[in-house]
Amino acid sequence: MRALVTGGAGFLGSHLCDALLAQGHTVLAVDNLLTGRMANLEHLKHEPRFSLEVQDISEPFDFGAVDYVFDFASPASPVDYLNLPLETLKVGSYGVFHSLDVARKYNARFLLASTSECYGDPLEHPQPESYWGNVNSIGPRSVYDEAKRFGEATTMAYRRYFKVDTRIVRIFNTYGPRLQLNDGRVISNFMKQALRGEPLTVYGDGSQTRSFCYVADEVAGILKLAESNEHLPTNIGNPVEFNMLECARMVLKVTGSASKIAFEPLPEDDPKLRCPDITKARTLLGWEPKIQLEEGLRLSLDYFRKCVEEEKAAQ
Repeated sequence: MRALVTGGAGFLGSHLCDALLAQGHTVLAVDNLLTGRMANLEHLKHEPRFSLEVQDISEPFDFGAVDYVFDFASPASPVDYLNLPLETLKVGSYGVFHSLDVARKYNARFLLASTSECYGDPLEHPQPESYWGNVNSIGPRSVYDEAKRFGEATTMAYRRYFKVDTRIVRIFNTYGPRLQLNDGRVISNFMKQALRGEPLTVYGDGSQTRSFCYVADEVAGILKLAESNEHLPTNIGNPVEFNMLECARMVLKVTGSASKIAFEPLPEDDPKLRCPDITKARTLLGWEPKIQLEEGLRLSLDYFRKCVEEEKAAQ
């Protein structure tokens, strides 16, 4: 098939492009390169089944017939969406409309990349898809949370009213090679600080939890969902939960760093708990992650070490 991946130059989008190509498909990536990077696609420049169009999907677009639309376009790290609030809201609204219009025009399947941020600071733990969430709709993180919630509503509306064949994946914390060094996410922060010999920044008392899924596992789950007939939101993430202190110590172990741990105040609206209930993915898709945190960090180490070395050389 010919697959269109919006946000195809991003961390997760570029790995999705690789996986689709590995399955034998032709892939068109669309990205405005606001937060996506050409470096993520450099290895595909001589691949005849791959092409890239530089385009802001907040504006209407059409690059010909496609069989599947994977909508992964959005700033996704706290640093990016807090610096680009209006762009985040636009791509989560207009961008989803325009991507769905392409799917509708060509009778293509559609998959929306949504997020565990839809659950906000959850009062139910772990979070099943049936939980409606506890989101601050006017807090600083709301530009991302509410954009994704709106995108889910738009996707369901297109399914109900236009019969578009849709899927929605709620993605939990994902890490691995191509995660930007300075994007503010937990794993990239800890790996960067450990490899620089700097103190690892833990916010609050470090008791807040996250569940980290290695990127190869995440993409495998997304493709399983894409191939299924499930149209309601589905959690894809790793259900093994770590608090921030445990994660920091794991990074120190993997990197061999002698860095200390430094505590800073907890950011506003930072969720205290985050862990997916993946009963649905296990039952419906036969999917669960295979790579646990220590192994995933070791698989990512060379990438982060190279990033730190390149950053140092550029100074």
